[in-house]
Order: sequence, then structure tokens, then C-alpha cells
Amino acid sequence: MKGTKGRRRFIDYPRQGREGLRRWLPSWRQWLSAVALGVGGLAGLLAIVYAKVDIPSENALAGQEATVYYWADGSQMVSVGAVNRQNVTLDKVPDSVENSVISAENATFYTDSGISLKGIGRALVTMVSGGDTQGGSTITQQFVKNTYLSQDQTVTRKAKEFVIALKVSNQKSKREILRGYLNTSWFGRGSYGIQAAAHAYYGIDATKLNPSQGALLAALLKGSEQYDPGLSKANHARAVARWKWILDRQVDTGKMSARERAKYRTFPEPRALSKPTSQAGQTGYLVDVANKFIKADTGLTDKDLARGGYRIHTTFDKKRTRRLEKAVTDVRRDTIDPKRRTSDRFVEFGAASVRPKDGAIVALYGGADATKHFSNNADTTAVPAGSAFKPFVLAAALQQQVDEPDAAWHGPATEAPGADPSGAAAGKARFGDLRGALLKAQSPPFVQAGKEIGLERIRDLAVASGLRKESMARLEQTFPLGTSAPSAIRMASAYTTFANGGLHTDPYAVSALTHDGRPVPGLRRPESHQVLDAGVAQQVSGALEERGRQALEAQGDKAAQQPVAAGLTEPGDRMKSAWFIGSPPAGVPDLGTDPGSGGGFRPGKLPGDGDGNEPTTAVTMFRNKPGAPDLLPMQDVGGAETGLGTTVPPQVWSAYQQAP
Repeated sequence: MKGTKGRRRFIDYPRQGREGLRRWLPSWRQWLSAVALGVGGLAGLLAIVYAKVDIPSENALAGQEATVYYWADGSQMVSVGAVNRQNVTLDKVPDSVENSVISAENATFYTDSGISLKGIGRALVTMVSGGDTQGGSTITQQFVKNTYLSQDQTVTRKAKEFVIALKVSNQKSKREILRGYLNTSWFGRGSYGIQAAAHAYYGIDATKLNPSQGALLAALLKGSEQYDPGLSKANHARAVARWKWILDRQVDTGKMSARERAKYRTFPEPRALSKPTSQAGQTGYLVDVANKFIKADTGLTDKDLARGGYRIHTTFDKKRTRRLEKAVTDVRRDTIDPKRRTSDRFVEFGAASVRPKDGAIVALYGGADATKHFSNNADTTAVPAGSAFKPFVLAAALQQQVDEPDAAWHGPATEAPGADPSGAAAGKARFGDLRGALLKAQSPPFVQAGKEIGLERIRDLAVASGLRKESMARLEQTFPLGTSAPSAIRMASAYTTFANGGLHTDPYAVSALTHDGRPVPGLRRPESHQVLDAGVAQQVSGALEERGRQALEAQGDKAAQQPVAAGLTEPGDRMKSAWFIGSPPAGVPDLGTDPGSGGGFRPGKLPGDGDGNEPTTAVTMFRNKPGAPDLLPMQDVGGAETGLGTTVPPQVWSAYQQAP
């Protein structure tokens, strides 16, 4: 039998004639062969993909199905879309607009190969690491991404983008690619393409855009949610800076002379934000709030939603929403008269109803009409809460007594002769005075409570109850008096904590979301968590119930016959807002009312709802002149007898409760 010693193997690995580590290290020839094999395999794979992947139709986007929003009962609320897009030829787009886009997005557009290997490599690395994949793409690649139906940020999609971009570069002229890009790009305000954007921002055809307007529209390509100047002050600042840079960039690249550039020193303010007529009344505000929750949970953007094909089931109750709108409209008609009183000009209302059981937003009032008043008053964070914030101070004080039974509050209190001024007994007595101060509309005890129990403790409890930390004011002496500016949605949500035995669930507005018939991942239903001791919640709710009865009896309202836990602002606040938050009273503890008693909690029967889950409703009123940064004074709003307008929100709440 012949031996095999000395026979050369096809692949000499592990390497013969080597000892130790060298036996397992490939030779340079093996390294070179492996690299050549890998490159060859990749080239072959790309060739196969190149042959099989077709260039998608530019018109696929325009044919997308509309997005439909549904009421909580399953009936259709509104259909949004299909995609707002009108194709135009390049002869309808001024050269200055083309130059702005090219200078901003891809200065080497007319000379490059249509792909950026550096950009693709960076995108792949950031995708693997979980980072942002935006940036680094050529106009050709962006055009391909715009026309390609899937917007998933995956390696597979990026590879297809690369292949299609190569095909597009080989089969289409640069002018054709630029035309396709300008017609498929997202500019915000529901507009795809330069023609729709020209109308959305300036109310004109694209052919009438001047170089300054074109530079702003080019700035929006970086992301309308960050650069639409009408969305926020921060957006406006970013838009101005990028607008200037794009004009200067055109000078640097030889697309504009310095003399021409000097003509454009004034920022071309776009027209005010508006909603389509299909979103008139409260519909636009409902869609706005639903979209915010979707974007927060799923990571989808306005651009994604505008592509259509979504089915969005909301928590909004059709009947309650219409009742709330009617209540505001009727009270406004009866109490606010801007023709007779200048103090009644620029008056705005906002309101929201949140279900204590699960945090569902069942109704809201965002303004008179979403197509005329774009800002959503139910979700604004510019209106100080005033005395409506005081219950959180009381709750923090009572909760501290539960957590630290021996703690004593040294706030102003009138002790009975011979009483022990320290220890738990004094602490409880002074907490009782804080409750009395809430009922008597006294502010000094709350300022003192802030000093004693700590402003951080009050803030943290308010945030845990549902208020957003970013809406909290600076921790100064007046913080307990309501200098923070939470939205009506968040105030209603936070007050559910008192009505729900100290249990809080964050608000939500969307119960189900699908795209092309498939559930969209990421949408979540918020979980409940215990924020306050049940007895503490009952005590705060009890104080608010008495306060609510006082407020409604003061206006002779028959609703005062029903128990309601309510917080409201007071004429003494001197703040530029008026609030009323009406909530079903909390359940009753099984054993006593002392927050430290440890008694179990038994949910009480709530009025007006067979399942014991009447929503908590926050109503706010303020004055805001369009375009002005600060709120206007509330002096004599609704007449001198209204007490800085503080009697008006309770009227709205009562009308809402009594509506059929």
C-alpha cells in the first residue's frame, strides 16, 4: 500500500511542516486567495442582484393608499391622503431652486457616479451600532430611497438602494434623476415634491419661487420636523441658520454671485401652518395628538405617516368629543364678548378628558377650528397651572407623613394651648392646615410647605403623577403656587391619580395601528403604577371634592349636587390663566382616613358612568395674541365679576357634564 507522506493537499491548512502557532496562521498566499475569493463572490452576488432588481416606478409613491383614523367605537373619523404630490418638469423649477438643492444636498451631483461609498459605509456602521442612518447619501441615492416603497432602515434595503442607484446612474440622465428627486422628496406639511411644497409654504407654483424661498425649501430636505420654521422657535432658528448657509454655499460653489447673494438678507417667512379642510373643527387636533403618541412609541415620522396605508384606531369617544366642543362653544358665546370688551379679545380654551382606569384620552378640545387655529390648546405647555397645582403639594406633604411618620412640618399653624409643637402629632395638624389652606384659597402655607418638604419632592410627585418634567418651572419659592405649565391632557391625567386610589397610568390616544394590514411594532399600552398611598389619594380627593362643590355652588350650578373632586385657579393667583379640573371622587378606604392607617382601598361608585369610570376633565382658558410670545393678562375677562376669568372654566365643565 502506498503511503500518503509528502502528497500536497489542495488546501494546506493546518499548514504542514509548521509547529505551534505558525501551523494555524494562514500564509500570505492563503490570505490573498481568501480576499480574492471574497471579492469575487461579492462581485458575483452584486451582479446577480443587479440583474434581478428593477428600478421602481417614480409614480408608485403617488399611488399610495390614504391613512384612515377611527373613533373608539370603530367608525371612521377621517381619511388623510392619498399622498399630496404633483409632478412637475424641470422647466417649471427655477434654476435658483435647483442650485439651492444641489448645493445643500450634493454639490458634486453632476460629476459623481451616483453613489457615495463613504456614505454607504458610514450608514452600514451606524445601522449595526443602532445609530442614525441619515446623511451621506447622494441625490441619486435619495431619489432611489424616495421612490422605493420600503423605508426600513436595514442592511438589505441599503444594499438594494446601492444596486438601484447604480442602475439609475447608468440608465437615466442627471436631469432625469434631479427631476425625480425634486418630485418625490418630503418637505413637510404633508407635501411630497417641490410643487406641493411651494403651495404648502408660500401658496404659489414652484415656477414662481425666488432664490430666497428656494433656499428655505432646500433647507427642509434635511428634515422638516427640525427645520420647518412654523413649528417652534428652535425650528425657526435652525431654519434661518441653514437658509443663510445654503445661500452662502451657492456663492462658494459658483452658483450665485456675491452681489446676487447680498439681495437676500431678509428671511422668507412661510405662510402660517394650516390643516386640510377634512381636518376642520376638532378633527385636526385629534389627529395631531394621535400622531404624537404614534411617533413617540414606534419611531415613525411625519414623513412615514404621510406616505399613507396606515389604519389608526384611537381612544377618542365621538359623543364625548362633540359634547365637549359644544360646551366650550356655548359658554364662550354666553360669557366672552370681544366686541364689547377689549379684555375678551384673543381668549383661547383648551380641554381634555382622560379615563382613570387605563389612561385613555377620550375627548379633547384644541381650539375653535384646526384649519384656522393650528396650535393645539389641549396639548400646549405655555399656560401656568396656578392653584390647580396645589393638590400636588398637599399630596406630597401627606405622602411624606406616610413615608416618614415622625417627620414634623414646621409651617405656619395655630396650635391649641399646651399642644406639643413637634413630632408626628404637630405634623399631622399642620398638614390639616394645609388642607384648609387649599379650601380657603390661601397661598402662604403652600410656600412654607415647599420649604419644609422640599421642592424636589413636590416636583417628583407631580411628574410621577403624569406631568411632564420639561413642563415643570424652576424650583423657586413660588413653585408650589403653580408656575409650571402642563398641558390640559397632562393635568387631566395627573388628577386621575387622586381619583384612582393613588394608581396612575400615563395617557395614550392610539389603541391599535396597522400598515397594509399588518400590525406596526412598538405601539404600547402604558402600565399602571402606584404613585400615592391609597389613603393619601382619598384625602386629597376629599379636599378637592369640597372645593369643587364650593366652586359650583358659587355659580349656582346644579352640578354641585353631584360629588366632584376638582382643582381650580383662584382670583388671587394673578397668573395669566384660569383652570378647572373636575374628577370623579376617589374610592373609600376600608379602615379610616388616616394616610398612615394602612387600610385597604375599595373603589367607590362614580357618578354618570355605569362602569364606574367617569373621565377626569381639565379645562383651561388663557389669552394669546397670534404671533406674540407671552400670554396676555386675564383682568376683566368675561366681565369684572368673573374674578380674572376663573369662574368660566367651571361653567365649561358643568355644561360638558350636563350635555345630553
